[in-house]
Amino acid sequence: MVGVWLVLCVAIGIVAGEWALHPWRRALSPEDEALARAIAERNHAALSDVSITADDGVTLRGWNIRPAAGNGDAVILLHGVGDNRVGMLGYADLLLMHGHAVLLPDARAHGESGGELATYGVKEAADVRRWFDWIEKAESPHCVDGLGNSMGAALVLESLRTTPGFCAVVAESPFADFREASYDRLGEWSDTGPWIGRTLLKPAVLVGYLDARWIHKVDLEQASPENAVVGSRVPILLIHGKKDKKLPRYNSEEIQAYNSAIVLWEPPNAGHCGAIGTEPAEYERRVTGWYESHDAAR
Repeated sequence: MVGVWLVLCVAIGIVAGEWALHPWRRALSPEDEALARAIAERNHAALSDVSITADDGVTLRGWNIRPAAGNGDAVILLHGVGDNRVGMLGYADLLLMHGHAVLLPDARAHGESGGELATYGVKEAADVRRWFDWIEKAESPHCVDGLGNSMGAALVLESLRTTPGFCAVVAESPFADFREASYDRLGEWSDTGPWIGRTLLKPAVLVGYLDARWIHKVDLEQASPENAVVGSRVPILLIHGKKDKKLPRYNSEEIQAYNSAIVLWEPPNAGHCGAIGTEPAEYERRVTGWYESHDAAR
């Protein structure tokens, strides 16, 4: 029985590890582009396709949307795993209405960006810095802020190591570190909670990490938002719904424990990245107020 269990753990670890590193790529459709242009037009803004080159030579692509009469600030919007920039259009619409310019990149290995592997911040943190540098040069905003959901939330937090110039960031439903996310996802798939990943399937998580390191040369131990926020002076607002089953709210609570200046809002009825849907008025008030108060102080 022990042999069967070990073989099962190895198989689960390899499959789960490869899936995590090679997520499903959601392509952009003509309808997606039409929606983006409609949002830009509704907010009297100009939409443009933009691209940059990452540190390792990968081409990263996205949309930049600039209102004709903006408030002088810009927000970088970062989507979740398996999604693309389209998933952040609703947030872009909200921020455009408040005068912010918005930049919506596709993460590496997602959408129209290049790259074969998603590394959950190991490489993406530097990608965010590149986008930050691009928007500062192209738009010369008074402030650059960040907003991310799920994986994007983790990325914006991890980028604080290399991009300390953000005026303020908002991160909804991040993972505390990638190992914790692995436990959570194994529990979600089996509907047993994260304990199964910490106990019975812990060897599977180890195999997934070894597969990433040995085969793909990616050390996922470095994907750690909780470590990235230590000592950061960037104002951070965490949002985590109490009904989040994909990445339970203790992830944000652990991140907050690493930096006492972090503010955490836990909407009681929100699931994973669901605050804007369950409490839209309060979400708008908190997020736009967070940016406005900290941007005005710079």
